[in-house]
Amino acid sequence: MVDIYRSRCGATSELRERHDPIIYGRWNPQAPLTQRQVEFYERNGYLILKNVFIDDEVKRLQEEAQSLIADPAAMNQDTIITESGGNEVRSIFAIHQQNTLFARLAADQRLAGIARFLLDDIPYIHQSRLNYKPGFAGKEFYWHSDFETWHVEDGMPQMRALSMSVLLADNNENNGPLLLIPGSHASYITCVGETPEEHYRTSLRKQEYGVPDCDSLRHLASMHGIEAMTGEAGTVVMFDCNIMHGSNSNITPFPRSNAFFVYNACSNALVEPFGPKTQRPAFVADRSFEPLCIVDGTLTE
Repeated sequence: MVDIYRSRCGATSELRERHDPIIYGRWNPQAPLTQRQVEFYERNGYLILKNVFIDDEVKRLQEEAQSLIADPAAMNQDTIITESGGNEVRSIFAIHQQNTLFARLAADQRLAGIARFLLDDIPYIHQSRLNYKPGFAGKEFYWHSDFETWHVEDGMPQMRALSMSVLLADNNENNGPLLLIPGSHASYITCVGETPEEHYRTSLRKQEYGVPDCDSLRHLASMHGIEAMTGEAGTVVMFDCNIMHGSNSNITPFPRSNAFFVYNACSNALVEPFGPKTQRPAFVADRSFEPLCIVDGTLTE
């Protein structure tokens, strides 16, 4: 397979053109998004959806997330990622495979139905996790494009994937919300530095390879600006696999958390990695995937 998104193999970073569509489905009146929402997503690479879940659903998700962090020993220990230099839980991966409620959330029509429309294909979960950013101790996520990592380290062929973050706590400008550079999904930044084998063991705590150079970031931010993805618990933030994003550390007393699902098109299933020869483990990049059976109804039924 010809690699049109080569990265981590040159001495300098390059800003390249995106070769894949942003939206694969064609809008129609029965689509799960309005035409204006689709146009906004195509132009900016993200969309914030409010009031997606009712209060009882949000409360149930919050209680389940708190019970999991209160007893992480009950989870597969390989999937628990702690903060760099600390013992605080940063993420619990493969959450849709370890918890019935979050499996149901991943397959929910209000999320997976939108993914199916935008990808114009049956989606599967490439990766899922609960992200925690505790008060005072939650560390930053440095700027990166998810696709660059998924392509190089996992073998994702095309930009035919997207992420959905269900906010489980209020996210405001102060407690380390997700930051996006709108419009950056239309460009592809190559990164420098050959990827070490088993890079995931350190990158899930702090990523040092697969991060863009400062000049490219400065160029994108000057062109497009930076937007903070804020909202009340229950808000859904969806964004293209190639958009540049990151977040600051949380030095406030107010924790934030989210359920995070990556939807990849079945036709875009992983091949051999384009970088390191060693495949990342299944809890980071699922290769024995199952197409989602999308479910309608509320989470409390």
